[in-house]
Amino acid sequence: MLNRFAFRETIRQGFNSPGAGQPKECFTVKEIRVLVADDHALIRSGIRALIERHPELQIVAEAGDGPEALRLIRQHQPEVALIKSAMSRLNGFGLTERVRKECPGVHVIVLSTEADEESLGQALDCGAAGYLTMTTSAAELAFAIKTVANGRVHISSVATNLLVDFVRYGSRNETRKGLTPRQREVLKLIAEGQTTKQIALTLKISVKTVETHRMLLTDRLDIHHTAGLVRYALKAGLIQLEN
Repeated sequence: MLNRFAFRETIRQGFNSPGAGQPKECFTVKEIRVLVADDHALIRSGIRALIERHPELQIVAEAGDGPEALRLIRQHQPEVALIKSAMSRLNGFGLTERVRKECPGVHVIVLSTEADEESLGQALDCGAAGYLTMTTSAAELAFAIKTVANGRVHISSVATNLLVDFVRYGSRNETRKGLTPRQREVLKLIAEGQTTKQIALTLKISVKTVETHRMLLTDRLDIHHTAGLVRYALKAGLIQLEN
């Protein structure tokens, strides 16, 4: 069981945030193509300027509304799509859900205009791999893009307290849908941010066995993205908080 401090440390390490001591070698994807979707041209220009400071990050397209973003994501298949939550014609949450279904190789970061538990929950429900707020720093923006491109989840450091509240007060009545004890162990370690190799070492099983358990988990829960597995594990109480 994790106390509040330990849980926040788990979030920093498992969900990734650009804190002190973050291992640089965790990033294996070196060149990352990014799409930016925001209905304000000035904001898009600002985001582009921040991203272009990093030579390993490349803006491949910009979109001013949801349908245009979906079309360009289908066309360019970027590693990361940075999507504003509130956009005209198709909002960021609906767009994220479409992208996860139609372009599963694209990792979505939701840029939320409202830093609240509801928007965080919506982002995770829709399959976002990242959640940032409008107060996010330039350093965290770049770090988040690199993190999700490497298959991990990033929750804004500003939203850490929202995530704690989301877990503390969210439903704890999720059933575990007949998961085996080993599957629950694997799910818990996924929620804590461990990679497949790390899980294999922790449980003293092969990487292939971990991959099999993960495949069975996604089939049993009908959840096919890491963010969804993390959210399910949190609400099921596999990661718990002490008062």
